[in-house]
Amino acid sequence: MGAILAHTTMSPAYAEEYLLSAGMWSSKHKAAVEAAGGTILYAHDKSGIAVAKSDNANFLTTLKGSRGVAFQSAEPDMVVSWSQPTRFMEADVEVDVTPEDEPGFAFQWNMQAIDAPAAWAAGCDGTGARVAVIDGGIYAEHPDIAPNLDVTCSRSFVDGQPFNTDVGSFWHGTHVAGIVAAADNGVGVIGVAPCATLMHVKALHDGRGSFGAIIMGILYAADPASFGGGCTQPADIINLSLGATFPKSQAGGFHSLINKAVNYAGSKGVLVISAAGNDGLDFSKVADLIQTPAQAGSGLAISATGPVHGDNYRRPASYSNYGSSLVTLAAPGGDFTMYPAAGWHLDMVLSPCSPLSAYCWSAGTSQAAPAAAGVAALIKAANPGISLGALKAKLMQTADDEGKVGNDEFYGKGFVNAYRACTE
Repeated sequence: MGAILAHTTMSPAYAEEYLLSAGMWSSKHKAAVEAAGGTILYAHDKSGIAVAKSDNANFLTTLKGSRGVAFQSAEPDMVVSWSQPTRFMEADVEVDVTPEDEPGFAFQWNMQAIDAPAAWAAGCDGTGARVAVIDGGIYAEHPDIAPNLDVTCSRSFVDGQPFNTDVGSFWHGTHVAGIVAAADNGVGVIGVAPCATLMHVKALHDGRGSFGAIIMGILYAADPASFGGGCTQPADIINLSLGATFPKSQAGGFHSLINKAVNYAGSKGVLVISAAGNDGLDFSKVADLIQTPAQAGSGLAISATGPVHGDNYRRPASYSNYGSSLVTLAAPGGDFTMYPAAGWHLDMVLSPCSPLSAYCWSAGTSQAAPAAAGVAALIKAANPGISLGALKAKLMQTADDEGKVGNDEFYGKGFVNAYRACTE
């Protein structure tokens, strides 16, 4: 099914990790952390956000009592179930190079839905655009992923787990990355922006991860030079096919830090695109809930469409969250309402997955978000100097108006159109 974005599955992070925030991180803050018995794991000076570790049971009390050093917030980090692929199907797609185009393209209804073939025919392929996929691990050697993956700039914020590792036969991060930029190489399938560069940032393992890992992933993708390691070229677009729905009383502090990270990325000209979530909720009627990171900062939230029996590619998906307070745009994410009837999987999205399963079918707003991110990459490639505001405006202005005229509770500003986005 792709990611069923969780409600409140939370647990303490590696019980001794803490999320800290200040107006601007400085050597004084570092010294205060060390004096309280902690060490800094990651710190981003300009955003003022840091992740610290301590085995001192009184760490927070001591830290908050530090003289001459102000912290805006300091709290234990939390691990959350951000993506749970509860339904998917392995696909029997040839991966050997053939004389024809990608053998799986005939099943990629999602590319037809957004007029991607017309965009490619017009010469729009994403060359020069960079998309960071913050997710679980990626199968870096997959023949449809490797040609476009910037290994030097790919990184993990999950302790002990390299960026190219995960578990099981469905790797969510690989599936998402393939929708953005599976290579145009006569193998398997093709992505929306088949010549765009992928940066992969691992923040989840088996669908779970800490707030700190996701926040640092966003900051890294927008400002990699601040983290060392040899990568100096930031992403143009960040894709977050992850999220969770929380009561505002539980996630307020954490959401505010994700908000801060997304806005920092925006200040660097980086567009953040997030999945709207798979709980089927109308966010215009749930004032006590918050969807994060979809409702964070300057980012855009994407709802999903999916056909039934292969018809009506722009039909609202049965599971997608919606509401004028949440959704900016819609994109193809697939559906599974025919399950378990024969051929039910054909209504889902086909994309690369793990070393155990070369290609998989899956569905969710997790699959819709990267379709929109791919369209944004086509715009960026066609307009290299475009500002963040102009990029967002073009993505919305070239979307096809579906549902109610104008802004719609399900489609937002419209259904993304790859051809219009890169040619108008």
